[in-house]
Amino acid sequence: MVLAESAARRLAKLAEIEGHAVMLRVAVDGGGCSGFQYRLELVQTAEADDLRIETDGQTALVDTVSVPFLKGSEIAYVDELAGAQFVVRNPNAATSCGCGVSFSI
Repeated sequence: MVLAESAARRLAKLAEIEGHAVMLRVAVDGGGCSGFQYRLELVQTAEADDLRIETDGQTALVDTVSVPFLKGSEIAYVDELAGAQFVVRNPNAATSCGCGVSFSI
């Protein structure tokens, strides 16, 4: 897994706005319209067994259950006409829904 420079830049900006360091927690949950869905949240602390992915001093965290579903993925930040958001570019996803949050393997 890779934390793209775009995501690292956004995390740094969010930390500046918040006034303290933030990390992006990325998890895979059952559900969504395609079988699995990504859960992304900003947190201040890591769990003991989290996988830490770091780029330019910024950190994404992945729990051990989600790691196999995200192998080879890139966590990026996109700012497009439709909106700005963190995204997971997952080569393991066979299909995904239109919103990009739900996928199947």
